[in-house]
Amino acid sequence: MADLTPVHSAPANFGGVLGRTARLQYRAVASMRWHGFRNGLRSINGIFDLGAVGIAWVLYSVLGIGLAFGLGAAAYNLAAEAKWQYLPFLFWAICILWQVIPIMLASFQQQTELNFLLRFPLRFDSYYFMFLILGLLDVSTILGALCCLGVWIGMILARPPLAAWAAFALAVLALFNILLVRTIFAWIERWLAQRKTREILGALFMIAVLSAQLLNPALYRRQHDSHVRARDDAEQFREMKAHYAPLLQKVNAVQVWLPPGLAALSFQDLEDKQPVPGLSALGLVGMYALIVGIALGIRLRAEYRGENLGTAPMRVKGAPGAGLAVNRTASSAIARSPDPPLFAFSGPIAAVIEKEARALIRTLPLLYAIGAPLLLVIVFSTIFIRNGGAQTHVFPMALPICMVYAQLGFTSIFYNNLGAEGAGIQLLFFSPTPIRTILLAKNLFHAALFALTAIVAAILASLRVGIPDYAILAATGAWLLFALPCNLAAGNIVSIKMAYRVNPGRIGRAAGSQGNSLFSLLIQLGFLSVGAAVFALCWSLDRMWLAVPIFLVLAAAAVFVWRRVLENSDSLANECKEDLVQTVMKTA
Repeated sequence: MADLTPVHSAPANFGGVLGRTARLQYRAVASMRWHGFRNGLRSINGIFDLGAVGIAWVLYSVLGIGLAFGLGAAAYNLAAEAKWQYLPFLFWAICILWQVIPIMLASFQQQTELNFLLRFPLRFDSYYFMFLILGLLDVSTILGALCCLGVWIGMILARPPLAAWAAFALAVLALFNILLVRTIFAWIERWLAQRKTREILGALFMIAVLSAQLLNPALYRRQHDSHVRARDDAEQFREMKAHYAPLLQKVNAVQVWLPPGLAALSFQDLEDKQPVPGLSALGLVGMYALIVGIALGIRLRAEYRGENLGTAPMRVKGAPGAGLAVNRTASSAIARSPDPPLFAFSGPIAAVIEKEARALIRTLPLLYAIGAPLLLVIVFSTIFIRNGGAQTHVFPMALPICMVYAQLGFTSIFYNNLGAEGAGIQLLFFSPTPIRTILLAKNLFHAALFALTAIVAAILASLRVGIPDYAILAATGAWLLFALPCNLAAGNIVSIKMAYRVNPGRIGRAAGSQGNSLFSLLIQLGFLSVGAAVFALCWSLDRMWLAVPIFLVLAAAAVFVWRRVLENSDSLANECKEDLVQTVMKTA
């Protein structure tokens, strides 16, 4: 590693986490990342990716400032009126946002792998420290810090003497959340590292996504009587409060011993002029942070000692050579009894489609891309019902809008169809099968997968908002026939020119994904603008049936363009072969 002292000058384990050798290692890692960033700007893709990262951070900053302003206003009201009994709601909101935001943004933010550092003489405490430092650059940490800052400003504006105490309490709570989110993701990545556990988690994820629709009757209740009096609402509120009061008391008795409740309790103790119990409550929060840090250390210690989980057969402990015998037996058994083919026909197209189908259930990012549209359709259909009242008065264009979100969810699949190949990308260039045939098979599989998801999304939307007019239904189907080949054609080009590696064991994206995401989003917006213009024109003319032939003509042109892109994909792939192989195969 660069910038390290010679081996004879100091031992590798000298000085601790902030010792001279450790500081040189940190400087070497920072220098390596800086040179990698600077060298990446030499290419057009690197510059484009930097612009995409800048735009993403601007959006995240706006989101964080908005959350900080809202939480700060709530903290100001609570502190001004000394309503400390409601402060746990505020701290629980911060903790939930801190843990939920990484899951919501996991497929949009980049992740940095540090396993490559373990090949160097690095102390474990230095590895642990760098893992936490890089975690401070995550979107969740930035947003959470802005929320804590907003709460602190709101409190000191209401009560300036609380500045020091609020800063200390919020810092301890922030430390707990930073360690907790890093621990959760570290253990999730450990479970996703093996194929069997990855398939189990993927199945649970899809079950959770599909079962979310069962919550709709509980989350939304249509008002059949529009002439309910205000005192009836108040009466119903009092009945619900009396009914749920015992349950709320039990929940409060439990949450007061958890970190958000303890942090809020410290303010109540300070208000009662009892600083010692308040410090004890914050000390318990620190104990929670210590326990979470130990759990994170257990996971990182396993990686530090060489744990490298994968899909290879497990070695059975016992006599020497037993594991090798088991592996040899398993390999011979696999050779004798291969998995039955998924399709009756044969050929390279069938082989690629079967490979894509088998890899789908083992790659959580792809399952996430498929499941997200279904959730979005449920959410937006509920919004249309709430805004429209009865099902017969729902906004007529609800179904096309739901299909838009169903299509946007497949962006990472259409526009990076080579990213999940990994080391196998080399075999695509070594095999006698043309790249256009491989892309054709991928396009057919992804088109069928999108068609299935669109049908399910349409059924869910129709069940929620009712069956739309037949003209709108036909126009929506014709628009999908136009949009799908457009996305496939543009996706093939972007997949070759701006590919990025997809790790099946991580739901976050690798470096280089931001530029791909921004470019694909711009292309999607262009196609959506064409569809919106046609729908708006036919809507203004009150001739929705006119949209069907227009979209069919556009679909025929899109299919022609898609075929031309496939025909030229071999030459394009050969031009970008070196960059494509290097990008998809890199592990850090």
